[in-house]
Amino acid sequence: MAILTLDQVSKKFGSHTILDDLSMTVPQGSVFGFIGRNGAGKTTTMKLILGLMSADQGQIFVKDERVSYGQTQTNRYIGYLPDVPAFYPFMNGEEYLRFLGQIAGMSVSDSKKRSQELLDLVGLAQDKQRIKGYSRGMKQRLGIAQALMGRPQLLICDEPTSALDPLGRRDILAILSNIRQETTVLFSTHILSDVEKVCSHVALLNQGQIALAGPLENLTHQVGGPSYQVELEQAEDRLSFQAAFPKSQLDQTGKLRFSSQDYPLKAVLAWLADQDLTLRQVERVETSLDDLFQEVVR
Repeated sequence: MAILTLDQVSKKFGSHTILDDLSMTVPQGSVFGFIGRNGAGKTTTMKLILGLMSADQGQIFVKDERVSYGQTQTNRYIGYLPDVPAFYPFMNGEEYLRFLGQIAGMSVSDSKKRSQELLDLVGLAQDKQRIKGYSRGMKQRLGIAQALMGRPQLLICDEPTSALDPLGRRDILAILSNIRQETTVLFSTHILSDVEKVCSHVALLNQGQIALAGPLENLTHQVGGPSYQVELEQAEDRLSFQAAFPKSQLDQTGKLRFSSQDYPLKAVLAWLADQDLTLRQVERVETSLDDLFQEVVR
């Protein structure tokens, strides 16, 4: 069952097309990675989902209810974490969450209980300092807690790890993974390794359209064939190999990688034999999300 559906959505700014007949579904209970280059239109898409911007054409549905620009009825199902969340700096985390709960109509006791639950979840229960003293990673964690305060069925996060150090990214990804039992998660990013760590589903936005979408484990079979990695006996032979197979890539260990879609393994081995080059090793390697991304956007 889809909790979110975008049906042939288009959006232009002046003469520049940002989204071009975009269609996408987010399954309920998934952790859904929405990936693409910087400037691909990921943030625009999220603003359309939230009813903060009008689409030029197409329809968006949250739990089968149509999203209407300026009328945010469907947002009762949604929690949102922007890329740079803002808070009242003079409050501490618990004060801020309890304040939000009461604004949302929760009782004092319920807002206190929910605040404590969420601060435990995001690892801020012991931090009593004012928010103005929070690090960027702490603010992102508080932002997730804020977005979850109303127990949303869909959590939307815009580039939640982009400005964090490796430890901060690890913490945020762990939180997103842990809450998958409570809510569906849709997060945009250009950091592909983050998607591989926590996502069950992925959609790749390229040139305003969804180029690939589906369960992450299935996507590697949708583009191209397997990839191979070869290691030559003589280092100087690498230049000859790359000249013959210009789409191959040389890694830091001196191994050469190529896609069977570009160069069939049989043809590569025949060329090596014709050139009388000694092959030390050849191995099949799994296609990564980065491989798919490079294949689609090049």
